[in-house]
Amino acid sequence: MQRILVIEDEVEIANFLRRGLLMEGFQVTIAADGSRGLAVARDDPHDLVILDLMLPGIDGIEVARRLRAASEVPIIMLTARDKSCRPRRRA
Repeated sequence: MQRILVIEDEVEIANFLRRGLLMEGFQVTIAADGSRGLAVARDDPHDLVILDLMLPGIDGIEVARRLRAASEVPIIMLTARDKSCRPRRRA
C-alpha cells in the first residue's frame, strides 16, 4: 500500500484529502505544520507528499526545499486562496 504524507494546517482540507485518499486505498498521515511534516518525512518516509504552500511557521516553499535536500520523494504543492488574495485586475 502506498503511503502519502499530507502537510496541511487547515483541518477541513486535511480531512477531505484523507477521506478521498483512504477511499482510493492509500495510507495517509497528516501533519498540521511544516516542522511536524519535516519530522515525519525524516523519521517515517512516505511515497508522496501533498504540501500546502501557506503553512504557519515554516512555509511550504521552505518545507519543499528541505525535503528535496534530503530526499527525492514526489511533492504535490497545493494552496487555497480566497477572493481577498486574488490579484487586482487592471483597468
